[in-house]
Amino acid sequence: MSNLLELRGLEADISGSRILRGVTLDVGPSEVVALMGRNGVGKTTTLKTITGLLEVRAGSIAFAGRRIDQLSTDARARLGIGYVPQGRDIFPHLTVEENLHVGLVVRGCRGSAATAALERVYALFPVLKEMLGRKGGVLSGGQQQQLAIGRALLGDPQLLILDEPTEGIQPSIIEQIGDTLRVLKGEGRLSILLVEQYVDFCRAVADRYYALDRGAVVSSGPIADLTDEVVRTHLQV
Repeated sequence: MSNLLELRGLEADISGSRILRGVTLDVGPSEVVALMGRNGVGKTTTLKTITGLLEVRAGSIAFAGRRIDQLSTDARARLGIGYVPQGRDIFPHLTVEENLHVGLVVRGCRGSAATAALERVYALFPVLKEMLGRKGGVLSGGQQQQLAIGRALLGDPQLLILDEPTEGIQPSIIEQIGDTLRVLKGEGRLSILLVEQYVDFCRAVADRYYALDRGAVVSSGPIADLTDEVVRTHLQV
């Protein structure tokens, strides 16, 4: 089966400095792929090129068999790319319910379809249903992350991109998020591209990995083949 996402020889600059140096990466249907590496090696930059937040200098991005590297950010989102950035970007002065409805509005989802979509999110993240009236800004980091993922899922993406979903989150919530990603994978409805430095989390949820160093892929393969040597050489701080 063909890949859902394909990056080929991707290069990108920030403020005149080359960040990505020929990144090639695939994400298959219903697959969880971990993009790993130390701080500053180009992981978030890779995600920003996929979503259209950063211009591609060279190379190509294809999604569902279509070149998208010249499309706008909102056009890519409408094609089925959901993005939860580092820092989550929820609306702190809106309630949990209002934050979630933003995801429905973007999708144009109403009536019984909206109700079913919300119930799916509540089943994945029961705490959200208990806190519908609370402002997003008063939630804990873990609750905000669940809200951000839930809101992204309401857009019904084919590809869910997560940037450091475990950062600053207590272990029990990390475990819940891991369980949720495994459930989503098991449903077979979407693929997940995960930027993450927590190696054990990647080993628990991912099918394959790519390790970046200095803007280039230096190791890749099935997550079972992520050796301690690769971790020491390219991932450990």
